[in-house]
Amino acid sequence: MKFDLVLRELHRSENELAHVLLRLSERHKADHETYHVARDLVGWCHDHIRELARAGKDYGLDLDPSPASDTTLMRAVREKAAEWLGRAPELSLLLLADFRHLYLVASGVSLDWELLAQAAQGARRKDLLALAQRCHPETLRQMRWANARLKDSSTQALVS
Repeated sequence: MKFDLVLRELHRSENELAHVLLRLSERHKADHETYHVARDLVGWCHDHIRELARAGKDYGLDLDPSPASDTTLMRAVREKAAEWLGRAPELSLLLLADFRHLYLVASGVSLDWELLAQAAQGARRKDLLALAQRCHPETLRQMRWANARLKDSSTQALVS
């Protein structure tokens, strides 16, 4: 069984998704829905990262249970730039690109959860199947939010 590979990749991809959500919230701080919802969704990634670290121990993995943090100077710069730009017209295209990127990353994480669920089901690993069944719906919700925001933003951003 190669569950260690799937768990390691899921851990990496959940960290990436958390990072993408945080950057999205920082870059679009003036858009309050984007800022606050993205911050809430980051919490789900952090929960998944902790659960994956726990599950990984059974497969000889030493995955970091705390999410990778971005406490750099660049984070502060991005937030300040977002405040200065406010709702400039160019931001609608940036927002569209950011939500597109978020959707693609969340889709990859969703695929990883599917792979884990299928392998766990085939190997009769109820613990891993339960983990996938707990976490995957939240990733699907993250994808749906990104998709809905793409639909909301695309017409104005691309037609104006």
